[in-house]
Amino acid sequence: MEATLHTLLLKTELPGVEPFARGKVRDLYALGDRLLIVASDRISAFDVVLLSGIPDKGRVLTQLSVFWFEFLRDLVPTHFLTATVDEFPPAARRHRAQLDGRAMLVRRAQVVPIECVVRGYLAGSSWKEYRQTGRICGVQLPAGLRESEQLPEPIFTPATKATSGHDQNISFDQMAQQVGGALAEELRSLSLGIFRKAADYTSSRGLLLADTKFEFGHEVGSEGSQRLLLVDEVLTPDSSRFWAADGYQPGRSQPPFDKQLVRDYLEKSGWNKQPPAPSLPPDIIEATRQRYREAYRRLTGRELPAPAAGT
Repeated sequence: MEATLHTLLLKTELPGVEPFARGKVRDLYALGDRLLIVASDRISAFDVVLLSGIPDKGRVLTQLSVFWFEFLRDLVPTHFLTATVDEFPPAARRHRAQLDGRAMLVRRAQVVPIECVVRGYLAGSSWKEYRQTGRICGVQLPAGLRESEQLPEPIFTPATKATSGHDQNISFDQMAQQVGGALAEELRSLSLGIFRKAADYTSSRGLLLADTKFEFGHEVGSEGSQRLLLVDEVLTPDSSRFWAADGYQPGRSQPPFDKQLVRDYLEKSGWNKQPPAPSLPPDIIEATRQRYREAYRRLTGRELPAPAAGT
């Protein structure tokens, strides 16, 4: 395998930096009124974190998010501050070997408990729901659409954020009841605007943006700031569905730039989808690694930078 063991990071340990939270992929640390978000190489499937990791995955997720935060900065405020380790507080800089290329310093935000999903094509759970009801999250769609077909226009399909298990799709009216009508309208408008701008860009890179999800939060400040920020990761293979335009064909599923190879392997393995998950074979790990790296290359036009010496 081209990847070597030193490129794999499954868990961070940062003595002297206060742990804040640990998710399926990311480890968060508190730094005063800032957070340090570190993307590990962990991978989950069917809501279970696997024992195997995907080398370079965390660096791809972080550096793609940085790319998009900078790309979108004139459209929407974001929580992103810097991904340069030399600009982190001293307590974090001591851990350069774990942080280089995979960590972001961000503003703290009170996250709105809604996944802001935008769909431009009929795929995944939306295809299943459409076949059953002709709708997606209460939005009526034209009859006769095929799998992977482009929708007449992008649609906003919110979901509740689940602390465990799957997020649950809800209607816009249900979202408005939960967070308030004015905020719901603002989130829908922002999400659709970001999607359209990103989709125009990905099209210029030979990729179709099929769907994606965004998270937003209100900035936590000493003066009680309520500024709405785009937070978490943005437009990565873990949060979005990208397809190659030159191979696109409606009426079937499309090859993705994500962890579908892992899901397919596990589906065929006989695993009961309860912890612990089986280990992944080297060829599945390497093929998935290359899919993440290819997504980065296609979206940015450059190769994923190598880790700094000694990391």
